[in-house]
Amino acid sequence: MPKPRNILVAVAWPYASGPRHLGHLGGAYLPADIFARYHRLAGNDVLMVSGSDVHGTPITVRAEQEGVPPQEIVDRYHGEFLEAWEKVGIAWDLYTSTGTENHHEVTQDVFSRLAEGGYIEARSSDQLFDPEAERFLPDRYVEGTCPHCGYDAARGDQCDNCGRQLDPVDLIAPKSRLTGATPEMRPTEHYFLLLSKFQDRLLEWLRSRRGWRKHVQNMAIGFTEGGLKDRAITRDLEWGVTIPSPYDTIGDGKRIYVWFDAVIGYLSAAVEWAKNSHDPDAWKAWWENPDAESYYFIGKDNVVFHAVIWPCQLMGYGGLNLPTDVPANQYITFKGDKASASRGVGRSIGWYADRLEPDALRYSIAAILPEQNDTDLSDDQMISRINEELVATWGNLVNRVLSITAKNFESAVPEPGSLTEADRGLLDTIDQALGEVAASIEKVELRAGLRRAMDGAQTVNAYLNAEEPWKVLKTDRERGATVLWTALQAISGLRVALTPYLPFTSDRLGEILGLAPASGWARPDLAGGHPIGDVQPLFTKLEADALDE
Repeated sequence: MPKPRNILVAVAWPYASGPRHLGHLGGAYLPADIFARYHRLAGNDVLMVSGSDVHGTPITVRAEQEGVPPQEIVDRYHGEFLEAWEKVGIAWDLYTSTGTENHHEVTQDVFSRLAEGGYIEARSSDQLFDPEAERFLPDRYVEGTCPHCGYDAARGDQCDNCGRQLDPVDLIAPKSRLTGATPEMRPTEHYFLLLSKFQDRLLEWLRSRRGWRKHVQNMAIGFTEGGLKDRAITRDLEWGVTIPSPYDTIGDGKRIYVWFDAVIGYLSAAVEWAKNSHDPDAWKAWWENPDAESYYFIGKDNVVFHAVIWPCQLMGYGGLNLPTDVPANQYITFKGDKASASRGVGRSIGWYADRLEPDALRYSIAAILPEQNDTDLSDDQMISRINEELVATWGNLVNRVLSITAKNFESAVPEPGSLTEADRGLLDTIDQALGEVAASIEKVELRAGLRRAMDGAQTVNAYLNAEEPWKVLKTDRERGATVLWTALQAISGLRVALTPYLPFTSDRLGEILGLAPASGWARPDLAGGHPIGDVQPLFTKLEADALDE
């Protein structure tokens, strides 16, 4: 047996400032879960971590709008996230937050190490100041027109329309979100991460990446070739990680800013997980082991942070693994409009999880994951895909084979006779499909993996339609038994292939078949005489109005 691989699955940290929608689920969280579940089944040592990002202006803006403390916003949405992950089966090894003492300590350690290495320095810079509120304006407190695409509701950190990263001073006709006033430029002192020092080293590393998605690699290389600019990593805020001593001398009311500390969360979460496991050094197997692999699941609007800035932070810190891959997804759109929590486009994960069976929801998103291009989604498409693919192909196959078997063989796997070429061919096809699904998931081509598994189900359906065991049983019981035995072996194999995608019903199917929870990426044999439990449909067909308000 090959030695288990250490696989770090690092998943985007959602801002605890509002509900997460299906764009988030398909962009990062479901792909990461599918990938992690596969590797666990394959026998690898997986550490999947993330948490709620509780710092930064999205939280403080929301808190000021509602007139409540930031912690109240954090507590509300962190709890909502935990409920959503449980409903859709996101199997974290640790889901934490950036508000822990552990995260603050790890962030301050990274800050100090980079400062000691000469990669951080204090500078005075002109920043936007609201003369009516009498305070400096961090990025999301400023809105204006994007200088790249002309979108008139761009934020000071990013344009939601074109996805470009911005600074507040880049905006055309900026306005304060606090008072609507036109901001003024005033000097203030902050710490800067000297990204320019990593220019050549980072570019060489990016060009050496193999197997990365083209849009990710091209975006990262293009951004770096444009010249890395030193970037402020503190803000005039009182909500966030404090600047460690002896560097806390640049003035009151300043904190390490969210874009610097959030990516450190992948490291701090691993450290926290290790502490919780009573082996404080266990995190090193994923971060300091040169053979370990790390995969960062994010949306394309976070590519620069994860494929440019975070690698620079890691290089400057030293001794920690750089990303193996950053399989950033494109956007899921709704009627052509990008889902956005801040703009209220796209209903929440929890809303759908309350109306759909969890595996039906997972399937409807996994089948259209925006791995290479933006993918549009509608409720009608979701219902159609669930009914016409998941229920009609896989659910119906399982139900009819198990029902015919239970009825004709006293709820047990029949003893087979001699296998024909068609029987052996089907089992070979399913075993090959298992290998092809694995190969697709290894490359983070998750849509292709699901499609191959469902093609396998269609192959079994075609085999049954050709062999017609329901008819053959009346004239040749042994042959009918052999066909059903073969179909059951095929279903047993497809259950493994679909487990990363459909964990709830795969477990239920395992219980019906009397199998232990799937372990190992291979088709389990079902011996003749093996008992079959009560047969229940895996899925419920949806009515056309199932997702109406």
